[in-house]
Amino acid sequence: MTITLAEELMLLSLDDESGEAKERQSAAWAVAGGILLDLALAGRVSVTGGRAAVADASPTGEPLLDGRLALLAEWAGRRGRAPKVTEWLTKDQAKASAATLARLCERGLVVEERRRVLGVFPVRRYPEADGSAERELRERLRAVVLDGGAPDERTAGLIALVHGAKLHRLAFPGEPRKEVAARMEKVADGQWAGEGVREAIRNMRAAMAAVTVATIVAATG
Repeated sequence: MTITLAEELMLLSLDDESGEAKERQSAAWAVAGGILLDLALAGRVSVTGGRAAVADASPTGEPLLDGRLALLAEWAGRRGRAPKVTEWLTKDQAKASAATLARLCERGLVVEERRRVLGVFPVRRYPEADGSAERELRERLRAVVLDGGAPDERTAGLIALVHGAKLHRLAFPGEPRKEVAARMEKVADGQWAGEGVREAIRNMRAAMAAVTVATIVAATG
């Protein structure tokens, strides 16, 4: 089963048994970035000078990507210019995460469970229903990051997003973070993709770094 980068990132963030999302805020940024990167890989979006522009509005055939592409085109049209990557990720992260969870449910990879905490507060959880996609994903990441294999363009982009969002612990639980981060940094900076895709990755990593700093400042201010 071929799933999107956003779905792969979401699977990494969900606890298989409880269905609870871990590192929710960072994961949401990575998920929105995954959709943008998939659109760039498909030639539907270009990222130049820190702005994300629709290069080709034709559908990809993947509902999750096509829905976000239409929204990006609509938002850019209303504003009269291509939005900055940071602006778009800020605007889209929550909705992109919800759409990604819905797509995982449609595929039968997770199931939605609704319950109330303390009998009052409604919550939703997404425990694993089919672990095949996540097993393949983790094997692919391990082959590159831990075993030193050469990544394909898509896997390199995924690793760059995981690294940019600092989701090392979710991708490689129990592994030494320093060694994992060093290898992921090397992959993220490598020449695995075309220049347009590399620029998209650079911009999304910069956006995630900026929001991480802002979150730390807000928490300590």
